[in-house]
Amino acid sequence: MLPKSLKAVFAIGPFLAAFGTLAQGVLGEEKLREPISPLPISIEVDTERADLGRLLFFDPSLSGDGTVSCSTCHVLEAGGDDGLVHSFGVDGSEGVINAPTVYNAALNFAQLWDGSAETLEDQVNGPILNPVEMASDWNRVLASLSKKPDLVEVFERVYPEGLTADAVRQSLAEFQRTLVTPNSPFDTYLRGQADAISQQAKDGYVLFKSYGCSSCHQGRNVGGNMYEKLGVVHNYFSGKEDITEADYGRFNQTGLEAHRFEFKVPGLRNVALTAPYFHDGSSSDLQSAVLAMAWYQLGRKLTEEETNKIVAFLFTLTGKHPELAEQ
Repeated sequence: MLPKSLKAVFAIGPFLAAFGTLAQGVLGEEKLREPISPLPISIEVDTERADLGRLLFFDPSLSGDGTVSCSTCHVLEAGGDDGLVHSFGVDGSEGVINAPTVYNAALNFAQLWDGSAETLEDQVNGPILNPVEMASDWNRVLASLSKKPDLVEVFERVYPEGLTADAVRQSLAEFQRTLVTPNSPFDTYLRGQADAISQQAKDGYVLFKSYGCSSCHQGRNVGGNMYEKLGVVHNYFSGKEDITEADYGRFNQTGLEAHRFEFKVPGLRNVALTAPYFHDGSSSDLQSAVLAMAWYQLGRKLTEEETNKIVAFLFTLTGKHPELAEQ
């Protein structure tokens, strides 16, 4: 924990439970325990470190050729990702996996599709050192940043040790902790405002729970708190022509056959803004993504009406953040 002198509250709110919430979906009805809980309205961060991290997030000096920043692949005005199947790094190099959103990433129990980073601080190493992303190393990053006197001065003010790789990682992670998007229509609904979402969305939420979607997509981030095999009921990869190393998921980290094709369940907050979907970007819209998950994970063939209802519910998960453009 940070000392209290370094903590600051971005807003005020008591909703911090990790799983489940006593929510009154319809005014006047008995309160029920829901699988999804509202996002916290308040978070505690070190504001100086977060402000420094924001500067670094947009700084291409973190890349080997000075052309790619974190914001290149994680566009804050467009859902926190880049809307591409694969992102492109230095020299136009194409990545091998779909870029996840940075919004609400602080609520995930691990980072990246394969869970290869335990914390936001660990995750910073990934893109910086990856040869097809930022293609740099920490000596080069520190050398580039040290040429900016104003930035060095900020590091020396915020960190006793000044500009170091740890300080860069900590600042970027602290900034990402501010990227929480509360007050979605669905959060408002959970807190008791019955007319916050449409009847179609309410019906979609009922289907979402009754069909079993919420067995993996639950909690504050509507996911992001467990691993699951892609293709529980039907083989997702059976018709895929070229299975790549990225398709092996968590197996690449553990070497255990049980983890082949297993991925961190993505959070569904702001999912309407983050197409294309899945680790391979294979679904270009929510309708096709919902149909695919129903079939491969649950063994269900949804009707058009059922699909539209679930999609309507998913649209209500779009929250608010000063960086996030109005949709």
